[in-house]
Amino acid sequence: MYNIERSYLNIIYVEVGIITMDEINKEQYIRELFIELLLMLRAGALQNLGMLTNPATGKKETKIDLAKRVIDMLGMLQKKTEGNLSDQETKMLENLLAELRILYIKESKSNESDKE
Repeated sequence: MYNIERSYLNIIYVEVGIITMDEINKEQYIRELFIELLLMLRAGALQNLGMLTNPATGKKETKIDLAKRVIDMLGMLQKKTEGNLSDQETKMLENLLAELRILYIKESKSNESDKE
C-alpha cells in the first residue's frame, strides 16, 4: 500500500512540476542500493555465524567476533539514519537486526557450551 500511494504522489508531483522523473528514478535507485547494502551485510553476518558457506573456502566457518562487528555496524547504521528512512527501509533494518541478534546469541551460547 505504501508503494502505491508513494508512486501515485510521485506522478502528481511530476505533473505539477514539483519533481522530475529523473529525481524519482534516482530516489528509487538509492533506496534499492540501501536495501542491497543491508542484504550484503546480513549475508556477511550469517557467513560469520557459520550459517552460510564461505565462497573462498567452500566451508562453513564460525567467526563470532566478526559477526558481532557486522551486527554492530548495522546497529550504527540504524542510529545514523534514524528519521531518514522510509517505513519499508526502517522495518527491514529492524527485522534484520532482530534476526541477527537472536542468531548471534544462540551461536554465542553454542560456542560457550562447546568450550566446556
